[in-house]
Amino acid sequence: MNILTVFKMPFSQQSWRDLQSLNIPIAKLAWLLVVPMSFLPPVMLFYAGTHFGDDYLPSFAERNWHFITTVLFLAELLTFFVMGWLIYEVLNHYGISIDYQRSYLLAAIAPLPMWLSALVLFVPFILFNAIGVIVGLWLSSMLIYTGIGALCKREENDLVSMSATYAVIAASLLAWMLLMLIVFLY
Repeated sequence: MNILTVFKMPFSQQSWRDLQSLNIPIAKLAWLLVVPMSFLPPVMLFYAGTHFGDDYLPSFAERNWHFITTVLFLAELLTFFVMGWLIYEVLNHYGISIDYQRSYLLAAIAPLPMWLSALVLFVPFILFNAIGVIVGLWLSSMLIYTGIGALCKREENDLVSMSATYAVIAASLLAWMLLMLIVFLY
């Protein structure tokens, strides 16, 4: 699998099938993808908070960024495991057959754009940061939509998989909002 395949994933079911054929174990996904990528948002947030803090909000620089970013990192890891389980439960509730390996594959790949959107924190401009997050959310939602269709071998305009996808996206957005609350409440 090459990098071009990864860029096609939000729009191509074949890219998902290629990735699924690798049959990557959940533990390997967690250690080689989720853990390293989960470091990116806390590191970028620590950098932005300690270097540009007051450019974002007054007294933003005085926050305890060591504590906030550590809690955020741990919460991201927990979110991966919860989302994998949730994807499995939601899809099976809707009558869509999926196993744990595929549900955790989706839970590991879908947040990639959100993790990468943390790179916009290099620029201390709130509008640019907001656009980066919106693009990340949109791409993550596209990954979920395309991934469910490909991993569960569903038709492209299948209403049942669309309903299940909306439920998973809603849960993902709720998880993301909870992670952002960690940042802004501490």
